[in-house]
Amino acid sequence: MALLLLLESSGPVCSAALSLHGKVIAIRENHEGNKHAELLSVFCDQVLQEAGYTPSQLSAVAVSGGPGSYTGLRIGASTAKGYCFALNIPLIAIPTLESMAMGMLGDAGKDDLLCPMIDARRMEVYAAVFDKDMNNVAPVTPVVLDETSFVNFMDQKAVWFSGDGMPKAKELLSKHPNARFTESGMPSARNLAQAAEEHFQKGRFEDLAYYVPFYLKTFQPGPKRSGQ
Repeated sequence: MALLLLLESSGPVCSAALSLHGKVIAIRENHEGNKHAELLSVFCDQVLQEAGYTPSQLSAVAVSGGPGSYTGLRIGASTAKGYCFALNIPLIAIPTLESMAMGMLGDAGKDDLLCPMIDARRMEVYAAVFDKDMNNVAPVTPVVLDETSFVNFMDQKAVWFSGDGMPKAKELLSKHPNARFTESGMPSARNLAQAAEEHFQKGRFEDLAYYVPFYLKTFQPGPKRSGQ
């Protein structure tokens, strides 16, 4: 029996879930943003209590591994490591865009492509392209959106866009006949369940001491406030 604690904190959504044999049995989410440090550990306690389990019964912890918010990813990784070190259980990291694409599978047709997007600054997004079998057709990369973005894919197949970067793409790409848009790929701990179960069964674990999230870009601090 694989009882997995699932953590998603890569963006504005703070989400924790519990899965058993790859099926989500409890979940808590907050979409207000900037409350990860306050809520993530609380949500972990709540999903365990709701499902009637204790931390000692966990098989592993799975975390959304990035890219995404530098601060959010660090909070998720720190929370996950805390459980793993304390309980001597393995850590699983699922790429954030992969988990988002998993959430889009129900919308897409057999030959369609999936393009989850994470909002970055200005007209930039972090994006990747997957097929329905979750093969990575285009690797994770920062993309500055314009009217030609992803046209090479859309000229061949329908492409589904989702995530908090999707509205930027919709403004520019909606006139293409093969452009599709859905809300199903928003980051959520729910979308980690299937991939985390597969990683657990195959023993694909992270080095707990040295694991760091995939930031894609180096951290760029904002300007200091006066008096700092």
